[in-house]
Amino acid sequence: MSAEKFNLMSFNGKMKILHLSWMVFFITFVVWFNMAPLKQAIVGDMGLSIEEWKTLLILNVALTIPARVVIGALTDKYGPRLVYTTLLAVCALPCFAFALATDFIQMVIARFALGFIGAGFVIGIRMVSEWFPPKELGTAEGIYGGWGNFGSAAAAFTLPTLALVFGGDDGWRYAIGLTGVLCLIFSVIYYFNVSDTPKGSTYFRPKNLGGMEVTSKGDFFLLLLMKTPMYLALALLNWKLSPSGVALLSESVVLAIYLGLAALYLFDAYATFKVNKDIFVQPVPEIHRYQFKQVAVLNILYFATFGSELAVVSMLPAFFAETFELSMATAGLLAGMYAFMNLMSRPGGGLISDRFGRRKTLLILTAGLALGYFLMSQINASWPIWLAVLAVMACSFFVQSGEGAVFAVVPLIKRRLTGQIAGMTGAYGNVGAVTYLTIYSMVDTSTFFMVISGTAVLGFVALLFMREPSGAITEVKEDGSVELIQVS
Repeated sequence: MSAEKFNLMSFNGKMKILHLSWMVFFITFVVWFNMAPLKQAIVGDMGLSIEEWKTLLILNVALTIPARVVIGALTDKYGPRLVYTTLLAVCALPCFAFALATDFIQMVIARFALGFIGAGFVIGIRMVSEWFPPKELGTAEGIYGGWGNFGSAAAAFTLPTLALVFGGDDGWRYAIGLTGVLCLIFSVIYYFNVSDTPKGSTYFRPKNLGGMEVTSKGDFFLLLLMKTPMYLALALLNWKLSPSGVALLSESVVLAIYLGLAALYLFDAYATFKVNKDIFVQPVPEIHRYQFKQVAVLNILYFATFGSELAVVSMLPAFFAETFELSMATAGLLAGMYAFMNLMSRPGGGLISDRFGRRKTLLILTAGLALGYFLMSQINASWPIWLAVLAVMACSFFVQSGEGAVFAVVPLIKRRLTGQIAGMTGAYGNVGAVTYLTIYSMVDTSTFFMVISGTAVLGFVALLFMREPSGAITEVKEDGSVELIQVS
């Protein structure tokens, strides 16, 4: 781990890794959210109904649920350099496919596949954790997450204007296609300019890719319990596409998907048991244990924080346009202020965690999150626009600072499982997004914000059961020697 000074103006050593990592994460978010700011152009050109548009919004985040788990495991096994490069290059293809789509079905397939790019976030979490010491880790992860997350705001600020510059009915297609080109360019830049660890450091890998390791029988059953909402979110999406929703799928196909999800869950549970069967024979030595309870609490918090951000970023431009009768370009700029706060809020959450403690910081930020969404639920056409924007930015501060504080803890639980832990926690953000967007499709906007506020209260209660990370993580090198990685 590099001991050089933390200097944001530097582009050498660990700072080069941090800057290149947030840049590629930024590109993934531009691509992932390149659709929402172009709603009016896409709906008008393709003749989509409002229900079809909302279906695309849900599909945009659906595949990211399993993708983050899979990408997290692959990152732990093969290293972030190779996995990030591959993800960027491959995801350029569905981006181009969406830009070239000529009917709703093609858009559905492309958008569903493009959800995979949302898994890029977890790769950088492992990369950054390899290069920065614990006292700087929250700040570094916050900068990575916050500046990368700003890609959604950049999409809202720039893509409507780019579409107008290109002009004509196909302007939105050229704007979206350009983001795919950026994917390809940065996949090459990243591959040739980073390494997985500082020179001389060990990259600890999991024993296998079959499932997450846990260290007690109780944690095994808690892990299975925490996997359940991810499958339920996919089942919820399936229902949304059924005849009871937008009728994109037939009853027989919907039933087959339900059965497939149930079978996949059972297979997942069996694979997890195979990885952890030894804990049912003999206890894991205390020095090698970690508490999965820590992961479970972080999952719940990320459901409320990043889950709500994904949902709100997707619907906020339309909310401003419809509430205050604005053009989509103006509404996109105003709504982008929500994501704009990522530049400072997420690094701020990590920095505060580094200075004042992880658990205490999360408690304060989660309480602010609940109050912030309650305030947003009160916004209506009688509000001055400046006050509505201010309320959105205030709420956004707590949302994104909370995200930074969550991932200030993730790398401090078990080093060789950091990608998998980040993947599961990140997946819960998408479970939250699918849940919130489905609720948004059924209720008015005020109720939507109130629901998010209520789940933040549940997250606050869960936090009372989380322990402050302390001491050291024990890892075993390939030669059998033990290394202690300090976390406090």
